[in-house]
Amino acid sequence: MTFKMDRRPLILDGGLATELEANGFQLQGDPLWSARLLHTNPKAIKEVHYRYLQSGSDVITTATYQASIEGFVKHLGLGLEEAQQLMMSGVQLAKDTVEDFMSQDMSSDRRKPLVAGSVGPYGAFLHDGSEYTGAYEDRMTVEELKDWHRPQIRCLVKAGVDVVAMETIPCLKEAEALVEVLKEFPDTKAWLSFSCKDSHHISSGRTFSEAVQVACRSSQLVAVGVNCCPPSLVTPLLESAMSHKKADFSWVVYPNSGEDWDTKTGWQTKKWTSFAKLTLDWKERGAMWFGGCCRVGPADITGLKKELLHV
Repeated sequence: MTFKMDRRPLILDGGLATELEANGFQLQGDPLWSARLLHTNPKAIKEVHYRYLQSGSDVITTATYQASIEGFVKHLGLGLEEAQQLMMSGVQLAKDTVEDFMSQDMSSDRRKPLVAGSVGPYGAFLHDGSEYTGAYEDRMTVEELKDWHRPQIRCLVKAGVDVVAMETIPCLKEAEALVEVLKEFPDTKAWLSFSCKDSHHISSGRTFSEAVQVACRSSQLVAVGVNCCPPSLVTPLLESAMSHKKADFSWVVYPNSGEDWDTKTGWQTKKWTSFAKLTLDWKERGAMWFGGCCRVGPADITGLKKELLHV
């Protein structure tokens, strides 16, 4: 795996499930969420990846956030090897989409997009909303969390991701486990982003500055930051931990639309204003990776890129 970082901002994609649901797929309530389509309709995932590349994304994220070897065995009835191959197929789909896109793109200054292998929190497997509370932290050890994450990371690395996206992490113990597991793959780069409950705290209640300190123990991380939180929280969160971030780390920032999530009824739809202009504020504070999460689509990514790069 090769990974080279220059000093230009990197534009991530937006919500994968957001686009799939807009195309009529019913994902809410499914314990595998978007990852089920790796098995049932990979073409639909590839089409969404392609739309984000068209919108200007420099990084597309695999459909593996809610995927796990255990989950594929349990919910799809696959054998262990089949489950591993399905996990790896998420990377191959994304890589194939990048190749297809680059063969059609005539822009002389377009850098080849990266593929980020999504690693969601243990709470995503539990399918009970605990990725936004970290409630499972107290009953699990760091070693147990390492054992949980290792099979997914191993598959993503083996399949050739450019960077591992360890995202929506709600608690310090899980962050510690991920940083430790990453050491087992010494040639792999990653980012670590947290779900946050307010302007100073990650979802479990510990401070974001503590979370950043955990991330800074790793020499393999290229960025640390936040995702799937309201855009209004990003600036104060970054400010709260600025003194704890290593100089060679960038911030990675990809909030949701700011709408509320209900575990029973889903997203509470309301009109929202694009956060594209806020990205300049985040850039001033050291952010280099920018994108969106839930309820953020290709048009929003295009707006974000125009604001950042004036294109």
